[in-house]
Amino acid sequence: MSLPTVVAVAPLSAAARAGIAVGDVVASINGVVPRDVIEWRFAADEPEVVLEVQRGGLELTVEVDKRAGEPLGAEVSSAVFDRVRTCDNHCEFCFIYQLPKGMRKSLYLKDDDYRLSFLYGNFTTLTRFTEADLERVVTERLSPLNVSIHATDPDVRSRMLRNPRGGMSLRWLRALLDHDIEVRGQIVLCPDVNDGEVFERTMAGILDQYSELHSVAVVPLGLSRFNPEAAMRLHTSAEARAMVEAIHDWQDVFQRVLGKPMVFAADEYYLMADLPFPDADSYDGFQLHEDGIGMARTFEREWHGLAEVPTGPQSGFFSWVDGAPAEGYRAPRNPAGDTALHGCGHSDGAAPVTLGARRDAPIAVLTGEYGARVLTPLLDELGRSDVRVIPVRNEFFGGNTAVAGLMVGDDLTRVLAAEPAGHRYLLPDVCLSEGRFLDGLTVADLPRPVEVVPTDGIALRRALGAPVLEPV
Repeated sequence: MSLPTVVAVAPLSAAARAGIAVGDVVASINGVVPRDVIEWRFAADEPEVVLEVQRGGLELTVEVDKRAGEPLGAEVSSAVFDRVRTCDNHCEFCFIYQLPKGMRKSLYLKDDDYRLSFLYGNFTTLTRFTEADLERVVTERLSPLNVSIHATDPDVRSRMLRNPRGGMSLRWLRALLDHDIEVRGQIVLCPDVNDGEVFERTMAGILDQYSELHSVAVVPLGLSRFNPEAAMRLHTSAEARAMVEAIHDWQDVFQRVLGKPMVFAADEYYLMADLPFPDADSYDGFQLHEDGIGMARTFEREWHGLAEVPTGPQSGFFSWVDGAPAEGYRAPRNPAGDTALHGCGHSDGAAPVTLGARRDAPIAVLTGEYGARVLTPLLDELGRSDVRVIPVRNEFFGGNTAVAGLMVGDDLTRVLAAEPAGHRYLLPDVCLSEGRFLDGLTVADLPRPVEVVPTDGIALRRALGAPVLEPV
């Protein structure tokens, strides 16, 4: 078990007044050796805080004088200080198995840790969940949690997870719901595995056994060209259309019985099936935005001035492995987790901007092939010949990888090298994590200067110099 290290101290904060310094190693806080940032936050929020710290070979006791309700003002190095609970499933559809060799090591770590589900919106299968975990979740009200369901049939779920515990671990889902923990479910739909009749049984099982779920997101299997599983294949357009129709049918059933639609299809399904997105009011307040559900309609609302603030940020694909500031952790409530639609997540803090052209130069918006289908009709509304969309084909991952969040430096380099110099190139920050693309390259490695802009409709209008519409 490692100890938390202070990485930032807010000026004039209680921590700063007490003399806590960057680099201090916290041996205990209020007599407790914290296992994770959740315990750290609970202890730091106490009216009296005493830290035992190690600094330069010395052991010091620091008493913090805090005003009522005042935050401590110190950030620590990671979310989990003891060992991350790794995943012991071997799912055929796991995207981590589909990564190429040679990427940074943190990307290959599979977690199945309920704490990361609470903090970052990661999905857990509950196969490593225990009675002690349940007691902590219930006692500390670690809610909401995000659970990968995939199928309610025990045999199907065990086969999908390639784990004999897969069939029984949904008992923990029942226990969480019995204790009023908000749970958001996810189904990764794999053709010929858990679609069709199996999907119908899963929906019936949710209605019968897990009707207290907050929601269920249905996302399509994502495949890269490095996929090692011959049985995994892409959806056909007809299959995508059939899934959308099935989900709509079940929404009607859930609405009649439970008073809510419960199940939602990821935006990718509508793009794959070449179907229009549902109306904005059908997304139940866009609560599943970070699951890739309603993102297109959200962007449209921002673009058209129907939202006062962006819906983000997104937690994102593998984002937790690069850490996050204390204020970024999800407590006490958090939106849902990541899916392949938005990929590697919203970059932390303000987006960096690199200017390489005059402000009146022609503008090109770089995005994934799916993103281009959403952006193109919106940009066409401007009627400007100086603005265009550049779809970036994802040859690095290949397969059906077509989302902006999984764009990498290698593909952007290929595309930009063929584009003229002197233009303004806008890049959505959703494909960057701590300034890096998933392949390890940075903005500075690209052959053309780019401007990194937040991934929302309001920010894009500003970057284009278009009037920002007021909410109506």
